[in-house]
Amino acid sequence: MKFKLIVITLLFTVLGFAQTKGTIKGVVTDKDLNNEPLPFANVVVKGQNIAVNTDENGSFSIAIVPGEYILEFSFLGYENATEKVIVKENETIIVNKSIGSGSYTLQDVVIQNNTSREKETALLLEQKNAVEIKQSIGAQEMSKKGVSDVAAAVTKTTGITKQEGTGNIFVRGLGDRYNSTTINGLPVPSNNPEKKNINLDIFSTDIVESVGIDKVYSSKLYGDFAGGNVDIVSKEYKGKGFVKIDVGSKGNTNALGLDNFSLQKGQDISGFSTTTQPNNPLTSYNFATLQLESKTPFAGNIGISAGDSYEVGKEGKLTVFGTANYSNEFNAITDGSAKGSVNGLGVANKDFDSFRQNSFNTNTTIMGNIGYKINSNNKINFNSIFINTSNQSIEEYEGFIVDIANDGNGLLRRLFYEKNELLINQLLGEHKFGEKYVANWGISYNTVESDQPDRVQNIFRKETAGFILSNISRPDNHRYFQNINEDEIAARASVDYKFKKNNEGDFLGKVTFGYNFRLKNRDLSANQFNFRANQGFETTVVDPNNLDLFYNPQNFANGVFEITTFRGNNQVPNATRPQSYEGELLINAGFVNTEYKFEKLTTVVGLRTEQISQKVNWDTQLGDTGNDKLEKTAFLPSLIMKYELSEKQNLRLGFSKTYTLPQFKERALFLYEEVLQVKIGNPDLYESDDYNLDLKWEFFPKSDEVVSFTAFGKYIQNPINEITIASSTNDVSFVNTGDTGYATGAELELRKNIYNQDKDNGLKLSSGLNVSYLYTSQDLDEQKIQNETNYNVAFTDTNSAFTGASDLLVNADVTLFKEWNEKNNSLTSTVAFTYFSDRINAIGTNGNGNLVDKAVATLDLVNRLKINKNLGLSVIARNLLDPKIERTQENSNGDVKMLTYRKGMTFSLSLSYQF
Repeated sequence: MKFKLIVITLLFTVLGFAQTKGTIKGVVTDKDLNNEPLPFANVVVKGQNIAVNTDENGSFSIAIVPGEYILEFSFLGYENATEKVIVKENETIIVNKSIGSGSYTLQDVVIQNNTSREKETALLLEQKNAVEIKQSIGAQEMSKKGVSDVAAAVTKTTGITKQEGTGNIFVRGLGDRYNSTTINGLPVPSNNPEKKNINLDIFSTDIVESVGIDKVYSSKLYGDFAGGNVDIVSKEYKGKGFVKIDVGSKGNTNALGLDNFSLQKGQDISGFSTTTQPNNPLTSYNFATLQLESKTPFAGNIGISAGDSYEVGKEGKLTVFGTANYSNEFNAITDGSAKGSVNGLGVANKDFDSFRQNSFNTNTTIMGNIGYKINSNNKINFNSIFINTSNQSIEEYEGFIVDIANDGNGLLRRLFYEKNELLINQLLGEHKFGEKYVANWGISYNTVESDQPDRVQNIFRKETAGFILSNISRPDNHRYFQNINEDEIAARASVDYKFKKNNEGDFLGKVTFGYNFRLKNRDLSANQFNFRANQGFETTVVDPNNLDLFYNPQNFANGVFEITTFRGNNQVPNATRPQSYEGELLINAGFVNTEYKFEKLTTVVGLRTEQISQKVNWDTQLGDTGNDKLEKTAFLPSLIMKYELSEKQNLRLGFSKTYTLPQFKERALFLYEEVLQVKIGNPDLYESDDYNLDLKWEFFPKSDEVVSFTAFGKYIQNPINEITIASSTNDVSFVNTGDTGYATGAELELRKNIYNQDKDNGLKLSSGLNVSYLYTSQDLDEQKIQNETNYNVAFTDTNSAFTGASDLLVNADVTLFKEWNEKNNSLTSTVAFTYFSDRINAIGTNGNGNLVDKAVATLDLVNRLKINKNLGLSVIARNLLDPKIERTQENSNGDVKMLTYRKGMTFSLSLSYQF
């Protein structure tokens, strides 16, 4: 009898497990936006430990055994809603639910009541569901980690580091030339003539919804790609009306510790002032003052942002968002040292035992976004972004200067001011035609104006009587004026066609046809005016802090000094005609993608073809006038595969072919003098071809957790590098250094909740970690360079790692979050750590070893307090370890320190109030 009971029990158990399930399907919509689909909302079956998120179209599906259940629908910043359902065998229940913000009050509308792509959990879900291999960081995560600009934001993702002192990034060890930047999928011009990409640190996170990093190429991207594409998604407001004001202050310990923080007179605090080249500069002295003035190095920021939405007709919705922000900062480098060109024996032509720098930077950002949803099938967005940045600095080097200060009694001073204006205008549209067709399009017109108005260099030798200006070479003392104007028109258009449905009514296939257009024009002009004392005045004692006593109209009229350009003095025809170059880049591209889902395997096969034309014309001191044209037709296949190992695990594969173009200035015979080196272009430079392979496993234990591991490899034909060529002044140029190069490595990403006391109102401790290991190698072929260019080079080694590539990158953070008083108060504290190992700055030549930037570790502390529903407080401490920044030349007979300094720590305090 007992045996029969056991058999019957087992039978019923088996039948219970084998019971056919029913399905709950539906769409969650946004009540505040005329019931537009709400992606990434939460759908929970109460009491069953079952939870899903809606997809990009607001849809969800739950397979569950028959029974009576209660569904709970929620979204951050929205009121929860519930629905009672009865599920039967082999039946599908349709449950559509609309939720909205209602009376829910938020502390920070910009983060919590905006589009869901700002949420960390939403971006992880998007990463999980997407076919492409992509990483993103949203406004929520950027705020938590205390980053204030896009350059800092992307370094919080795996495999990316930032070049010291710039907004340039390295993706998997590949620098500026191998990466690309877009805003809302459309390209943006660079504000630096030497760089392909715009400095990412000029983009404040106030205008950013999220930043996506594509490390795996797909055919919708431009083919000039090997490291990664950074796509900045600008804010688009979708909630109720708000106004928010931010004010803050910050200080750098090095700057505050100086007895006298001084800069050149003439530039105001706004960052909009500028200096123009004087009229008749060779026949009269009308240049700006060289006097210095003291500053109080307390920085600050102020900003205002607002948004609202309005119903238009029965289905339409108009959303408006705007923000305006101004910030500045004072920084100082103290107790530094620097060397110029060093030979293999360690002897330098410049050896400065003292190097110091004071700098003042400003950023003014104004952005407007207007979104018009005509109906559920059609929407249009217009974005306009204006950014003005300025950088003013004074650099002073003291020590040995060959032939000028052989006793170590030299002083080199450089006064620098740069002002950049960027204007971006974009019009974007999306249109749905039935359930099968979706059209996307976008056009943009962007302009950049970059000015270096009146960069000044003076070199002194200190004698017993005082300081004497160097008179060895005409350019020793000069004033340099440079202007860049760049405009760019870009367009994209694509049509998606979905085909073949499964039994549940979901499409299995999609074909995308697309077209891209890009036309970029750059005009650069520069003039350098050299000042040299005339015979009889070469040993005049001067005051470095009051050079106006020497350089003034009276002394010039009396013949104390002369002014010349590289073409000569005022007796030479067209002596003031500037150096210049013009560049034009034209790209026409078409692409097709075919995506199909085979059960658990989804495959995307893409093909892109591009017709590329790059023209450069120049008129410079090196080759008078000249021109060059590079043309290429590129066929770029790509393959992306995603295999769903389980509901929470994916395995991904990516393969593609791409290319790397040289930049305008790299191919123009244009010479640019820096303090420690001189750079010159190479008209014989040509493109590289790149082959890319990625394999990634990822696991999503919870909606806000992820574990992933990626292995990757890159093979580059004819890699481009910046090297020192054989010349009397050890000039730096750009060449295809060998036939091949490759990079291989692995990346680990981990986001994990350590402790969660109460999901709704309590204490939460979370952590993030990403680690990258990279190995790179490339051939160095002297004969190839001699055969293909007019330059000669003698490499110290026959192979080298890639410049900018660190073997090991580590980013880690721990965040404590605490809420109380029914969520009216909260505290978020984050400790963020970053480390990168040694990386090559420049490849060794002529018996000299490689220039290597030594390993650096940084530590930041970010605290954000919600005082009440309107008022917030932030306290941030950066660079707490204040590591020594070092660059060495690794010669065979021992390392030589080329550059050392410390940046100091920065502390900031800010308040925000939201109406």
